[in-house]
Amino acid sequence: MTEGTRLLAGRYQVGELIGRGGMSDVHLGVDSRLGRRVAIKLLRPSLATDPRFRILFREEAQKAARMAHPTIVRVFDAGEETVREANGFETQVPFIVMEYVDGRLLRDIIADGPLEPRQAVRIISGVLTALEYSHRALLVHRDIKPGNIMVTPSGQVKVMDFGIARAVSDSSATVADTSAVLGTAQYFSPEQARGETVDARTDLYSTGVVLFELLTGRPPFRGERAAAVAYQHISETAVAPSSLNPRVSPALDAVVLHALAKDKFERFQTAAEFRDDLETAAAGAIPVRKPPASDFNTTLFGVNPSAVAGSEAALRQLSSRDDERAIRTQTRPPVAWIWAGIVSVIVILFAVVFWVVNLPTGTELSKGLSTQVPNVVGELYKTGASKLQKINLVPTQQTETSTTVPEGTIIRTDPKAGLKVGAGQVVTLWVSLGKSQVTVPSMTNQTEDAAKQAIKDAGLVYGSTTTEHSPNIPAGIVIRSSPAANTPKSQGDTVDLVVSDGLVTIPSIIGQTSTDGIKALVAMQLNVDAVGDPSCTGGKVTGQSLTGDQPQKSNVTVTYCSG
Repeated sequence: MTEGTRLLAGRYQVGELIGRGGMSDVHLGVDSRLGRRVAIKLLRPSLATDPRFRILFREEAQKAARMAHPTIVRVFDAGEETVREANGFETQVPFIVMEYVDGRLLRDIIADGPLEPRQAVRIISGVLTALEYSHRALLVHRDIKPGNIMVTPSGQVKVMDFGIARAVSDSSATVADTSAVLGTAQYFSPEQARGETVDARTDLYSTGVVLFELLTGRPPFRGERAAAVAYQHISETAVAPSSLNPRVSPALDAVVLHALAKDKFERFQTAAEFRDDLETAAAGAIPVRKPPASDFNTTLFGVNPSAVAGSEAALRQLSSRDDERAIRTQTRPPVAWIWAGIVSVIVILFAVVFWVVNLPTGTELSKGLSTQVPNVVGELYKTGASKLQKINLVPTQQTETSTTVPEGTIIRTDPKAGLKVGAGQVVTLWVSLGKSQVTVPSMTNQTEDAAKQAIKDAGLVYGSTTTEHSPNIPAGIVIRSSPAANTPKSQGDTVDLVVSDGLVTIPSIIGQTSTDGIKALVAMQLNVDAVGDPSCTGGKVTGQSLTGDQPQKSNVTVTYCSG
C-alpha cells in the first residue's frame, strides 16, 4: 500500500508530510469516519522499541486527550501500528491523531527575526493561558519550545505535544546526546538539567526562555553540545533582553529575568502570576513583586526554604516536635456542626449560581454572569466567531464535510443556540468543509443498472441516459460516462451515461472500388458477402443489399464488376 493510501487503525488516511522532528514525523491526514482533516504524528521506530516508553506515551496521550481548550491542540486518538521494516522485521510504531491547525510554527516565525514586544507578549500570554489550564489539570508539559507552539493566521496561539512530553523526558535520552536533544536543551530548566523532579514551574522557566528568544531572536544560552547548554542553565545568569534589543523595556526585562530565576521558588509560581506581570509590563507599568500566597502552591510545591530561613520563629516551629507545641485549649464545636455548616454554604452557593445563570438575559444583574448562545448557524465562521466574542464567549472551530452546507459555513454549535451559559464559556462551532471529493468510477462495458449502482456507491447522483450507435458494444451496455471515468468531482454531483442501442449506420459504398468499400464495411464488424458481376469491368461496386441504421453484425451483400 502506498503512503498516499495508507490507513491507520482502519480509519485515518495518511497524507503528505507536513512536519519533521527529531522524534516523529507529522502527516496531513483525513479521518474517513468523521470526514475531517487531522494531523497524524508517527513516532520514529527507534523510539518504539522501549516498552517503558510506549507505556508512558500511552498514559500521557490519554491525559492530553481529556484537555479541551482553544489554546491547546486537541488529541483525538492514539494507538500503535504494525510496520514492516526493510529487514523484514515488524515493529509497533506509536501514533497520535491530533487537531489539524492551519498556521505557522513559532520556530519559523522567530527565524524571521525578533518580534515587536507587544506581539511577543500576546503570543506568550496565549501560551501561559494554555499552561494555566493544563497545570490545573495536574499535567506538566515539560517540553515548552517554539517547535511546540503554533500561531494561526488569525493570531490564535496553539500549544502542541502535551501527550508525549513526559514520555520523551522519561525515556533514555540524556543531555549528553547531541543530535536528539540539542534543540530541547536550549529550553531546559535548571532542575531538568540536573535531573531533578520537575513541576509546573519548569514549564514557566521554559516559557521565559521562549519569551527571551521572541524579544531578541536568539535563546539566552547557546552551545555546540546539549550538555554545554544545560550547564549554562544551571550556573550562568541570562543577560537582560534589552542589551540585545533596545526596544525591550526595563519592565519586560524584569519579567523575563524573574521567569529565568535558577531557584524555582524565586521565579513565577503560577502561569496566571506570570501572565499578570507580563501584561502589566506590556502596559508600561513596573510589576510589583507580591509576597508568596498561602494557596494551593504551598501544598503543591512545598514550603519555600528561603522564605523561612530568615525567621527564627518559623525555624523553631518547623523543627519543634509535636509534644513541644502549645496545647490547644479552645473548645471546638461538635464535628457534626462543622459539616452541617459546610453543607449549608455549598447549598446556598449552588442556589445563588443557579438563580444568576437563569436570570433573563436582559436584566442588569445577569450582565457579565450569564449569556444566551446566539444562533450563528448558516453564517461564515469569522462572522459567527466575532458575534460570540462580542458577548464574552470563546469560539473554537471543528470541521466536517457536508453535502448541503457550503464550505466555511457554520453547521451547528455546541452548546446549542438559545442555551444560557456562563461568561467565558467555550462554544464549539462545527464548520463545513464542503462536499467530499470523489472520483467518477469507470463503467464502460457494464450494464446500465450496474453503472447506476456504481454511481450511487461512489457518492454521486445518476442524471440521465442517452443512446448511441456502436459497432461492437451490445445494446444496453455503457459506452462511456459524462464526466469521463477518473474525473475528480464533489460528492453529490450528477453523472450521465451513454449506452449502446445495438445499431450501426451502414454507409453506401456504391461507386467505390470493391477493395476499399468492403474493407470499410468489415471494419464496422459487418458480415460482407461479395458477388462479382462479369458483365462489367473496373472493379467498382455496383450494388449493396443494406444501408442506413441496421442491427450490429448484419449480413451485407455487395456486387462489384469483375469482368
